[in-house]
Amino acid sequence: MNKLLDIMQASVVIPVIAIDDLNQAVPMARALVAGGIRVLEVTLRTAHGLSAIQAIAEQVPEAIVGVGTLTQGVEFAAARDAGAVFGVSPGLTPALVAAAKTSGLPLLPGVMTPSEVMAAREAGFRQLKLFPAVPAGGIGMLNAIAGPLPDVMFCPTGGVSPENAAQFLACQNVACVGGSWLTPKAAMQAADWTRITELAKAASALRPAI
Repeated sequence: MNKLLDIMQASVVIPVIAIDDLNQAVPMARALVAGGIRVLEVTLRTAHGLSAIQAIAEQVPEAIVGVGTLTQGVEFAAARDAGAVFGVSPGLTPALVAAAKTSGLPLLPGVMTPSEVMAAREAGFRQLKLFPAVPAGGIGMLNAIAGPLPDVMFCPTGGVSPENAAQFLACQNVACVGGSWLTPKAAMQAADWTRITELAKAASALRPAI
């Protein structure tokens, strides 16, 4: 089976995580895993991204940690060396395609239009992130594109919430969804790991993980 698709199917929701305090990384990851969410996307939106990935990879072996917000080719090797086992980008450029191939880091690239989906498929990608999902057309877009491009699977991210996640997951071409609601800033700042575990359990119940 495709490694990236296996990763996507291992978690019904992939939390999009920004770490403001490095001390939060490991207990947060443990709280998510305890709630049944094992696939984690730690973004490079803060200065602690790579350090958080390394800490989680070393101390939370049950987690499948990936790196998010990849926007430059030079970031791939550093993320891989920190322990990331997959990458996520908001879009796709020739430089990112080349970096994904040379680094060996499986990439889930962002797309927004049918033409971008087709270009990504021509570059060898069959698993894509629809981003931003709701502005891109959301569920209607996913259902419409399933006909002409049935061999592509998506992780919609951007506007996905507990209120609409199940509807996205019902689409035949959706393997999982991404969202930031599993790690709310208030819970992170308060070190309320019980709350994060509860949110993870609720997310896991949206659909049984494969």
